[in-house]
Amino acid sequence: MNSISGFKKTSSKPFPAHVPGSKSFTNRALVLAAHQLGRTVIHNALICDDTIYFSKALSAFDGLDIVQDGNSFIVNRTSETIIAPDEPVYFGAAGTPVRLMLSFVSSAQGQTLVTGNERLTERPMVDILDAFDTAGIQYECKGEPGHLPVLVTGAPATTADWKINGSISSQFLSSLLICASQQLDKSEVNIEVVNNLVSRPYIEMTLEMMAKVGLKVEEPEPNHFKVTPCRSSASDIHVEIDASGMSYIVTAAVLTQSTVKISGISRNSKQGDVGLVDVYRQMGCKVEDDDDSITFTGAPISGIDVDMEKMPDVVLSLAVAATQASGPVTITNIANLRVKECDRIHAACHELARLGVEVEEGEDWMRIHPAKTLKVEQVKTYDDHRVAMAFSLLGLIQEGISVEEPECVSKSFPDFWKEMQRFVDFHQSA
Repeated sequence: MNSISGFKKTSSKPFPAHVPGSKSFTNRALVLAAHQLGRTVIHNALICDDTIYFSKALSAFDGLDIVQDGNSFIVNRTSETIIAPDEPVYFGAAGTPVRLMLSFVSSAQGQTLVTGNERLTERPMVDILDAFDTAGIQYECKGEPGHLPVLVTGAPATTADWKINGSISSQFLSSLLICASQQLDKSEVNIEVVNNLVSRPYIEMTLEMMAKVGLKVEEPEPNHFKVTPCRSSASDIHVEIDASGMSYIVTAAVLTQSTVKISGISRNSKQGDVGLVDVYRQMGCKVEDDDDSITFTGAPISGIDVDMEKMPDVVLSLAVAATQASGPVTITNIANLRVKECDRIHAACHELARLGVEVEEGEDWMRIHPAKTLKVEQVKTYDDHRVAMAFSLLGLIQEGISVEEPECVSKSFPDFWKEMQRFVDFHQSA
């Protein structure tokens, strides 16, 4: 399946969406569980390409074993000291897992070579490597400086005062915070973030998860973190549903002016991407929520100027909905989209233009103008799951729009095509 087709009418009833567990929470849960001695069960985990790569990589260490059981991962750590594998640990295109892994492997005995596919070796790792220099963690770049593959030597950090650039990706800071919590030879580790910290909600997610497993982090002043190292011991970690995945469901509701109900999340979630719901509310949609669900009703939407720095993974969802707004939609402060699985600013603007949409592109912004009609084209996805999922939604309003490489959705939402078919069938059977 490479397109969404057959949508002819809208049910008045809310579509009960099935959204998988959060990829961001699952990745963090895997590394937190891998640091714990004994057995840890990660419930409602997202089972997708990224998390499978991560679980297999962690299982390569002697003293660690991770098995999948339905929508759960069971993590068993049997040794205080884990041993680095002889073979490289390979991550495909999995950006967040590899950034978490670079710090994790410093706790293993021996040397670990961390690598990925061609696109992942192009993505910048220099910020975390520069932070390793401040921490005294030994590494060697085996290719281009500041990029994978990287060989990390396992040993405690030699200093307790670390610095990290926060302006490219918050994932580097998340990785360091978890790494700092396992410096058991130190009473505390201090991490200073220099330059602007992007995507702050992802740090809030990391801090929330660390607190739930018993790890203490304080922020005595903005962007200065004090970590008290200790070994956590939570036997169960529960994963909230994925707000990024939810964005495709609510965007489908916007495009079809229908109602959806998403259970397992609220607007108070630490996931920044849940903020797209409020952006759509400002544009004219209706939102109701309680402690464990969101009911969302799409409606005709107005144009808006919106800073999406705190919710970068849902920018493409808003971009496709913007084609149906009554005025221009300007999305700003999104420079880090240029270093994702592809250059998402360029990809979005190029593919929207191919569909006949007037767009403008800047270094860290884009503006989408309303489109009276859409051309029928096959959208290039650049092997990027978020391009594929977001642009496929336009098939709900223009029959025949399809996407290349539809299988790339398995990176974060393996059942996406099934869920969208269920959405269409639900409405057509009304």
